[in-house]
This record gives sequence, C-alpha cells and structure tokens, in this order.
Amino acid sequence: MSRKNYLFTSESVSEGHPDKVCDRISDAVLDAFLAADPNARVACETFATTDRVVIGGEVRGPGEVIERVEQIARDCVRDIGYEQDGFHWANMKVESYLHAQSADIAQGVDREGAGDQGIMFGYAVNETPELMPAPIQYAHAILRRLAEARKSGREPKLGPDAKSQLTLRYEDGRPVEVTSLVLSTQHLDETLTSDDVRAIVEPYIREVLPEGWLTEATEWHVNPTGKFVIGGPDGDAGLTGRKIIVDTYGGAAPHGGGAFSGKDPTKVDRSAAYAARYLAKNVVAAGLAERCTIQLSYAIGVARPLSVYVDTAGTGHVPDEEIEKVVAGIMDLTPRGIREHLGLNRPIYQRTAAYGHFGRAPEPDGGFSWERTDLAEELKSRF
Repeated sequence: MSRKNYLFTSESVSEGHPDKVCDRISDAVLDAFLAADPNARVACETFATTDRVVIGGEVRGPGEVIERVEQIARDCVRDIGYEQDGFHWANMKVESYLHAQSADIAQGVDREGAGDQGIMFGYAVNETPELMPAPIQYAHAILRRLAEARKSGREPKLGPDAKSQLTLRYEDGRPVEVTSLVLSTQHLDETLTSDDVRAIVEPYIREVLPEGWLTEATEWHVNPTGKFVIGGPDGDAGLTGRKIIVDTYGGAAPHGGGAFSGKDPTKVDRSAAYAARYLAKNVVAAGLAERCTIQLSYAIGVARPLSVYVDTAGTGHVPDEEIEKVVAGIMDLTPRGIREHLGLNRPIYQRTAAYGHFGRAPEPDGGFSWERTDLAEELKSRF
C-alpha cells in the first residue's frame, strides 16, 4: 500500500533557462525539417554559452533547411527575449555542424524498426484535471504565467531565466497545501531586492495555485541568494536534453533516461514515451486506476516492443496484468504505428520545449496529441 501522508517536491525551469534555450533551438530545427519533409530524420543537439550557440547532429532531409539553421536559432532566442550583454539574438555567434545521418542507423530505421534500444515510461494520476502530478504541473504553471506577464509588457523588469520549485503536503493521498515555494527569476533592474521581486511575482503565483493551498505556514523563498541579473547562457552554459525530469513528471514517476528535444518521432526515446503517457492517461481517464505507470522497451531495428509493463500502485480496479494485456493490443506500438496513431510526423515540437511535454491541452493542428483521452471509452468497454 502506498503512503497517504507525505511531502513531495518538483521543480520547473522557464523557457529562458540555458538548457531550455537549447531544447527550443533543437526542436525548432526539427520542426523546420518536418515542415519541409514529414519523413525527415533529425537528431539535433545544441550548446549555448556567452554570446555563442553551437548546433550539431545528424539529419536526413532537404538541404535548404540546413542553410536556415542560423536564422532559426536567432528567431528562437529573440522570441524567448534575450537582448542582454553577453547573450543577444542579433549579436551571438551561431555555428552549425549538422551532417548526414549514419547509414548504419538509417538501415534499421528504414525497415521500420526502432531507432535505438531503450526503455520508456508513461505516467498518469488523478490528482489534477490534467491527470498529472500536482507539484510539477503547478511549478510549470507558475513559470508559464510569469512568462506571459513578461512578454505582454506588463512586467518589464522580469528577465527570461527563471526556476520554480513546489513542495506539496499530501493528506490521504491528495495534495492539500504548499509547505514551501521557491522561485528564482532573473530581473533586469539591478536595484530590485528579493522583497521587490516577491511583490512582482506573488499575485501571479496566487492566481495560478488552487485556492487554499497557500497558507500562513507556507515558506516563501523568492530569489533567496539576492540579485539575479545575469541570466541565461551568459550566466550558465546550456545543453539540449539536460532537463528530462522537468520535461516529464517531476520525479513522481520513473524515466527511461532518453531526452526528447531535437529527435524526430522515429526515435522511440520520444515517440514511445509519448505513447506510454497516452496509454497511462487513458487508463486513468477510463477509471481503471487512480494512477498508472507504463513501461515500454525496444531494440534497435526491431519494430515491436520487447515488453509492456503496467503498474497501478495498488490503485487499480482490475488486475494490472489484465490492463497490461489490453493496452498492449489497443494500439499499434511499433514506431510507425505510434507515429500514425498520434500524428507525429508534423512540425509540432518547438512548443514542447518548455513547461513540460505532458499535462498540456491537445491542439487543433495535432500538437500534444498524446494528451487525448479518446481511448478511455474503449478501455472501459474491455472490462
């Protein structure tokens, strides 16, 4: 039996965090290739530091996209909002080292096998409307709301780089209170104190969090080290794929280890993790369990998953092994089957690069298709 009363903490980082800048550029390059050729193959990595962005990796697709990579990077940095000494979209140096995909890897993928070996996890829990763990969902929501206020011009003193962290108290298995809140945000006015920054951000935090979660006992740590003026890649180097727990479930569920950004959907690190989330979310949406973890495993060049594992942590209303049998057959879990079922061969990835790949609303153009709950009724009928 899982614990019912405990504290749990998750963190998020903003789109201006150095690693997220890199995720954004890598996914923007991927989107550009998929917009030009839905069957393009992309594995794009980005490194960023003071006034420099370096892009490398393997691609197979229209050559004209490679010629646009520098402008793609500049557009991303401009949209995030970096126009500071040390990192400015117009002044930074951009170097691209993209090259052709390995023929050895391509032969396995072209036979519709998985692009790599590995394990992937999906998770869902009924403690939020989005069926996500509450600590990571609301840590994301705080930073997203602050970014909206900054970009609208309402809060011009805030900078792009920020981190949040929430510790929630669970009572009888449900989140009921924020025991501590940590927020560090870059600010463009050097004279601002921590108290000044709290006065700016607190109304937005209260707007986002459920009523009653912030109490007199909640500990607030806003810019606890004091001044935070130098932010982004000028303050700390960034790399694609270094925020995999932020991208997924905030530590509330296992992670297979593979990052998402910059990878086309033939790569099961990304597509199978999306499929596992889709299946887990539909299991919970169908009322078969209060929480569900699903693991898939693959071998390079082999199409079908080697294993499918379901764990409902004792919350299932039917046996886990029965759910396992049904989810293994309710959709085609080959790489091609996943791509077709979820419509993944589209330029829908740049928007995933910040504020989480999960817990987002499905979009009309196919973005976040893995967040649909369109299998719930069929799952119900199977039991």
